[in-house]
Amino acid sequence: MLSSKHMLGLRNTSTGEIQEILDTAELMKIVITSNNKKTPHLQGRSIMTVFYENSTRTRLSFELACKYMSGTASNMAASSSSVAKGESLIDTARTLDVMGTDIMILRHPMSGAPHIMARNVNAAVINAGDGTNEHPTQALLDMYTMREKLGGIKGLRVAIVGDIRHSRVARSNVYGLTKMGASVVAAGPPTLLPPEMEALGCSLTDRVDDAIRGADVVMGLRIQLERQKKGLFPSMREYHRYFGLTEERMALARDGALVMHPGPVNRGVEISTEVADSKESVINEQVTNGVAVRMALLFMLTRQRTEVDL
Repeated sequence: MLSSKHMLGLRNTSTGEIQEILDTAELMKIVITSNNKKTPHLQGRSIMTVFYENSTRTRLSFELACKYMSGTASNMAASSSSVAKGESLIDTARTLDVMGTDIMILRHPMSGAPHIMARNVNAAVINAGDGTNEHPTQALLDMYTMREKLGGIKGLRVAIVGDIRHSRVARSNVYGLTKMGASVVAAGPPTLLPPEMEALGCSLTDRVDDAIRGADVVMGLRIQLERQKKGLFPSMREYHRYFGLTEERMALARDGALVMHPGPVNRGVEISTEVADSKESVINEQVTNGVAVRMALLFMLTRQRTEVDL
């Protein structure tokens, strides 16, 4: 049972709640890997994805998660809605709320937007990425993948490499992984390493080799040029040379270390094709597990709302 009717981030999510989500996702994966991808868990429920930013994996996995559980999935793209006419986030949220929506899944370029939405609607709200703040369901699927492949999370050394400054994925992973007993080191160019990250529980280094050495998991992050106001490194080629995940660098990790990436992947920039397609890479499995984790979360939030209403 979750303590809140919303999933706004992992910063305030307990270890027990994370464990319960991962355990439930394990059951949901049985459904999506079967020949009959259909359960009645969301029958009669309406799920709305509200995306102010582009997305492939997150939006589609939420929609599939809903459909696999017999719910009604709808999508509102900001570019083709009244948002383009100047409608505010709160007015949009209230409009969708009175249509009978049970869960709203919001992606927004402004940090804190899901919290604002949650205060103004009756529906449950899931944060699908808000600015540079958090992306909780990505971190949950990352942790699920680590647990599935390595047998657990406690005691793992996880290296997160890339654009840490602009990464909501990095922040949610630091919150979640440290709560579950892993140690996290974040690495990248000095200009992309915000000092405040250390206060969240991870260590920082601009020496990627040091971060990867002895790691059980190495996670590459996309360079988010759309969030950068000025050039924070000389060129893509130089970035790959000094900070990219290459076969030579991955040889410093432990044998069998997982290679992860939240996608989309920029091959030849943050990761080489050889590493992305290696036998240690679980990038595609992360996508599959994303559906399972989001099924688990939708199920748990709707079940909780039923129990609270009763």
